[in-house]
Amino acid sequence: MFDYRYHALSLAAVLFALTVGVLIGVAIGDSNLVSSAKNGIVHNLESEVNGAQRQAGQLQTRLNSEEAFTNGLYPLATHELLNGRSIGLVFLGGSSDQVDSLVRTAVAQAGGDVASVVAVREPLDLTGIAHEAAGTHYAPLAESTPLVERFGDLMGRQLVSGGQLVDRELISRVRAGLLSAFDGQLTRLEGLVVMRAEPTGMSAEESESSAAFESGLLAGVAAVRVPTVGVELTSTEPSEIPWYKGKNLSSVDDLDALAGQAALVYTLAGDRGTFGSKSTADSLLPTVTGASALP
Repeated sequence: MFDYRYHALSLAAVLFALTVGVLIGVAIGDSNLVSSAKNGIVHNLESEVNGAQRQAGQLQTRLNSEEAFTNGLYPLATHELLNGRSIGLVFLGGSSDQVDSLVRTAVAQAGGDVASVVAVREPLDLTGIAHEAAGTHYAPLAESTPLVERFGDLMGRQLVSGGQLVDRELISRVRAGLLSAFDGQLTRLEGLVVMRAEPTGMSAEESESSAAFESGLLAGVAAVRVPTVGVELTSTEPSEIPWYKGKNLSSVDDLDALAGQAALVYTLAGDRGTFGSKSTADSLLPTVTGASALP
């Protein structure tokens, strides 16, 4: 029996084959057509690339101009804001040469001086500190976390006051056990920069002692009413900004940027806030109104 559907499908297949053959023949036979299409595509791509290169060059020129303007404006914006002030730098949980250099440069640009840089030894050597504190209230330090916090409070007060307090010699006595690094001299400070690194590899007991000491240290600094700011780099992970906020500290999250160094100077001069380029920041810099009210 003759099947019309089969016949129709056969005709469609023949027509499709003829169409493909014609197209292939045209493509093979008309090399000029293929060459012309290829040349057109290449020309369009070259034009787009050249246009993008010109635009990139213009943007780079503009960026260079804005960077030059910013670099020229920065010294004027921070000039003498820290005139004659002694600033301290404290590392909690590990020091950083880069941060040390950035802080010194920013403070010096504003007319101040980094008088002392200390790095707190973490985990704390409570036994060694207790031995050095023999004959004082802090001799049983290794046995009491609340005592560790009170000890931290005293160290914070003595650090920013230059040891001019009751038991004023204690910070000097325990320095070897308490600090892993010390540069400068103990003198009265008019501003303090703090950089904290997240503790790692500690036991639960060591972590508890370090947390107690850090809380006490910052409470002691706050009691002396010295401007204090927590800092980190744009690449710092995990970020310590939430920790600084929890301790009621102003903070700067982009110290390695020019704007971050300006924010550091303004906070040391009296501004308060959470500054930087990360999502945790309230703004990049303090407001102009706040800056104009600085001493």
